[in-house]
Amino acid sequence: MKRLFALVISMAAIMVACDDSTQYKISGRISNAEGQYVYLDELKVTSSENVDSVKVNNSGEFEFDGIVQHPTFFLLKLSEKNFITLLVDSAEQVEVAGDAANFSRDYIVSGSEGSALVQELNQHLSHTKHQLDSISSLHVLFRTDPNYSTLKKKWEQEYKEVVENQIQYSQDFVTSHPFSMANVLALYQKFDNDNFVVQDIQSLKTAASALNSFYPESEHVKALYANTVKLIKDERNARINQLIREQGKNSPDIVLPNPDGKEIALSSLLGKHVLIQFWSAQDRGSRIMNPVLVELYKKYNKKGFEIFQVSVDENRYEWVDAIDQDKLSWINVGDMEGSRTALMNYNVQKIPYNYLLDEEGEIVAKDLKGPALDRLLKAELN
Repeated sequence: MKRLFALVISMAAIMVACDDSTQYKISGRISNAEGQYVYLDELKVTSSENVDSVKVNNSGEFEFDGIVQHPTFFLLKLSEKNFITLLVDSAEQVEVAGDAANFSRDYIVSGSEGSALVQELNQHLSHTKHQLDSISSLHVLFRTDPNYSTLKKKWEQEYKEVVENQIQYSQDFVTSHPFSMANVLALYQKFDNDNFVVQDIQSLKTAASALNSFYPESEHVKALYANTVKLIKDERNARINQLIREQGKNSPDIVLPNPDGKEIALSSLLGKHVLIQFWSAQDRGSRIMNPVLVELYKKYNKKGFEIFQVSVDENRYEWVDAIDQDKLSWINVGDMEGSRTALMNYNVQKIPYNYLLDEEGEIVAKDLKGPALDRLLKAELN
């Protein structure tokens, strides 16, 4: 009897878990689609996957249901070119109404906040693109007009304003809906194949961070977060490279302690050709490079060549021991915390890695290996 009671309780629990209140439902009416199939596809990051299909009944009605763990993008399709995008959360009762002839452009959706936001985003961008196309067509129509030059300036300004308004709208949308998955769509919308609407890194960072805290298991959120991290890294690298190209002269400076604890600044070596060499006592490639540097240092040191070697080690004993074993008689510095600031400032992605500076601190070459460094030093110092 006890076993039977436990079984009844278990079955009841399962029935409660599978109750309709935990399922989404997408239903509606599409006029002039009677007898046709309507398809429900889940929109993935790089593709879509069919979930189900049903035949529209004689009254134009259809219905889907299912379970999702977090807000999920779906395509509700009559054909490959006639579909709408929905953003459906668990337990939502979504209702869609439209006509088969213009389903993708004109429909009504209710019962789903995410789907309403997706519709708003798509319709706003569609209107913007229509405005831009209309302005662009004027250039063709009036190219032979005597006043074309004046008109062209006017249209270019109008075009610019339409673009700026769309960008502002999209950025405001992202700010206003920080925890909505609709932001994923907002951040991936494009004016054309090459130009995203939202290009502001701060907007990307804010949205990616907020969504990742709420929906860390979402495939779309994972992709957005990874892409944002990459963009931030690329922007930082580009900014550092530009800084190095534009400022050049010992920029940025490096001030780190040598094995005796005395801080030595890279900028103190102005007037010499300086090789900034990033290395590690534990790195095989760095240790192989050291004997080559020893020979070049002997060959060119008296002609004004200096080496400023930056250790990325965290073990002082191994660092000092490697200096002694490899007979490194030049300047060696490191904070024994990875010298991370110096690495970041010089955009070092691997070790060993180096930059060669001339007497004025201008960077003349980077990532030089033995023969190439020898040839360049010979040309610079002889």
